[in-house]
Amino acid sequence: MDTHVTPAKAPEDYLLHLADNAMVLGQRNAEWCGHGPILEEDIAMANVSLDLIGQARLLYQLVAERRGQGCTEDTLAYFRDVPQFRNYTLLELPHHGPLVGYAVAERDYAVTLVRNFLISALMVEVWAGLSHAPDPELAAIAERSLKETRYHLRHSHDWLVRLGDGTDESHQRMQAALDHLWAYTQEFWTATDLEAAATQQGLDMAAIRHAWQTTVTAGLAQATLRQPADGGYVSQGKQCVHSEHLGYLLAEMQSLARAHPQGQW
Repeated sequence: MDTHVTPAKAPEDYLLHLADNAMVLGQRNAEWCGHGPILEEDIAMANVSLDLIGQARLLYQLVAERRGQGCTEDTLAYFRDVPQFRNYTLLELPHHGPLVGYAVAERDYAVTLVRNFLISALMVEVWAGLSHAPDPELAAIAERSLKETRYHLRHSHDWLVRLGDGTDESHQRMQAALDHLWAYTQEFWTATDLEAAATQQGLDMAAIRHAWQTTVTAGLAQATLRQPADGGYVSQGKQCVHSEHLGYLLAEMQSLARAHPQGQW
């Protein structure tokens, strides 16, 4: 009897969802390079960005290898358009409050830190689960990504508490950022084909939601921040329905590669 079991490869769309999340957030956080509030944080945020872009590269390389036909990590990152990206809408939002993408506004570090806390609390659980995925190549990427994401969570949590439980102004700005971003976290839990793929790779989304909420509740309590109520429109970025902000982000990120598509670096 043949006892060989073929590994259950993760669907391409799910791999792209994970990759796009990391790529888009990495690009957003990289916008702080040279603009950080203090030198140490400027470097720390750049390192977080490099981690995320490294995670995206590994996932894009895996998709490209399986897709073949000349597909590369670069074509996936730089030559897909807005309707082809599967990242959460939360991750494409600019570093300020609810303004249109082309509005001139100062970056708000509170928005960046709160977003990094909310998504890192999720991805620590996702990568931990995927490190045991039946797809061995995805499991290897998840194991590496988990180590990095634990640092991202610790970094953002420390600043969440420091600023949330800091001065009156820092507390107000962190609460305003949380109020602005909270509704977008509902997209984490909407049921789509991506969640079905996650389940096939061994993730228990109900357990992940419980663990995420536990981490978030504890962090907000330490930071003396109030968790907003759920409600309102549920964003659909993972279903390729994006805000106006992603187009501006991709235009900046992809412009050089598209201007010199045959360029060798």
